[in-house]
Amino acid sequence: MSELAPLIEDLAFILVLAGIVTIFCKKFNQPLVLGYILAGFFASPHFNLLPNVVDTANITVWSDIGVIFILFNLGLDFNFAKIKSIGGTALIAAVTELTGITLLGYACARLLGWQPIDSFFAGAMLTMSSTAVVSKTFEELGLLKERFTQFTFGILVLEDISGIIMMVMLSTIAAAGAAISGTEMLGSIGELAFFLIICFVCGIFFLPTFFRKVSRYLTSETLLIFSLGLCLSMVVLATKMGFSSALGAFLMGSLLSGTAFTETTKKLLTPVKDLFSGIFFVSVGMMVDPALIIKYALPIAVLTAALIIGKIIFSSLGVLLAGKDLQTALRCGFSLTQLGEITFIVASIGAALKVTSDFLYPVFVAVSVISIFLTPSILRHADKISGWLLRNLPARLLRLL
Repeated sequence: MSELAPLIEDLAFILVLAGIVTIFCKKFNQPLVLGYILAGFFASPHFNLLPNVVDTANITVWSDIGVIFILFNLGLDFNFAKIKSIGGTALIAAVTELTGITLLGYACARLLGWQPIDSFFAGAMLTMSSTAVVSKTFEELGLLKERFTQFTFGILVLEDISGIIMMVMLSTIAAAGAAISGTEMLGSIGELAFFLIICFVCGIFFLPTFFRKVSRYLTSETLLIFSLGLCLSMVVLATKMGFSSALGAFLMGSLLSGTAFTETTKKLLTPVKDLFSGIFFVSVGMMVDPALIIKYALPIAVLTAALIIGKIIFSSLGVLLAGKDLQTALRCGFSLTQLGEITFIVASIGAALKVTSDFLYPVFVAVSVISIFLTPSILRHADKISGWLLRNLPARLLRLL
């Protein structure tokens, strides 16, 4: 038998290591995403007590596929009916949070001496919480049926949409150069709008009809293969049009969400998505360099503080402005104090396209790891802090809130 390719050895090593680390994370009530990132660090050249991954280039390719499947799965959860059901509360809260956090992050980055383009994307990336971490934490703490969770998930959907917009902006700036003008940006937005209109027209009039006509011939295996084929085809088309592969995957997922096979497709996709997204998060962990974390300790500390404090303040303020009570607002704010997987994707795309500086990626990986680690503890104390505020705030201010 021929000698095994390095990729097989690497996959065997990182999958076993990821399995062991995530078991410990489960034991200590930590999110699985954190386990994957830690496993990636243990498998990287920055940790010498274990063997290291040999062929990092191939692992990067697999992690890129993970990004595609994460966005495809996100698109399957995204449709116009869901946006309509979110209601005004999530919209007002999301707009308030996105505006406040972006400005706060931009100001902090500029005070740290960063360039305007890095500062803008730093502020915008601070807005993106983790749907996976939030939902898992809610499940573990028994909060899924609480009233505030529907508002929280509504805000998360709108944050994901802002992440997709950021990917488009990165692709546009990379294609036009750093000195992009307003006219070029409007032209790129026009091209995107035309591309989206054509895709959605095809999706509305072609895909549902096609699936209805062939439904009797679709087995689970055929449906999975065909759905993945459509996803990768849209990725290729979006890339050829000058947009990101992540946008293409998200778009095809949203188109398929309008068919009768959405839930079946999601169930069939889950093992595939879990495999490749796990490899993606492991590859993120491989980027964690202790030397860079020490070098950028001040920015990491500043941005982590800005993230947690800013999310609590602006998310809670947004829910209050939407007419909800203070306790509901604070519980929403405390739920969103972490950076999610979309942040990694945006940061990696920005670094790959040479739009943002290279240091942005490891800085935000560190901020994300710290914030994810703190999420369960922050959520457990949300009710205590909101109760303390209700007892100690002036009565006039409470009536105003």
